[in-house]
Amino acid sequence: MKVIKLGIISLVVFALMITGISLFFPSRVRISKAIDINAARDSVMRQVTDPVNWKSWYPGTDTSDYLYIEGKVKGFTTGNMQGLMIKTVTDSSVIAGNVGTDAKKGEQGWIIYNSSIPNTVTVQWYMDIHLKWYPWEKFSSLLLEKRYGPTLEKGLENLKAQLEK
Repeated sequence: MKVIKLGIISLVVFALMITGISLFFPSRVRISKAIDINAARDSVMRQVTDPVNWKSWYPGTDTSDYLYIEGKVKGFTTGNMQGLMIKTVTDSSVIAGNVGTDAKKGEQGWIIYNSSIPNTVTVQWYMDIHLKWYPWEKFSSLLLEKRYGPTLEKGLENLKAQLEK
């Protein structure tokens, strides 16, 4: 009986320690990549602000369906009731948010910066991921860069290739 009691107390203490350590991890994580594109700012904005154009450069959207809101394409959906929808567009940025019943909270966006090189802009693509307090979510945040970073890089390379044709 003493061994079982010691085992239960040890498990509870260990779980509390892991939870306590995980509380030091941030609850918001930003993954960001950038690339210089030799193209006009307007042509870059056209590619980023119109979800119809995403299929030519955004990884994974080539097989996705469009998300229609009030008869206009506002994003895309995947087969598992999730998707991405444009929320805000300014003269130099686009913000899109996750939608769906099982979608994780978060958003992603593109910011276009002027470059010192003529007819060149810098495009930054970022993802903000909001995590719950659960220890497994906080510890999994250590791997988010490895999971999403290559996708962002590939998308920016595709965008560059599309615009510099």
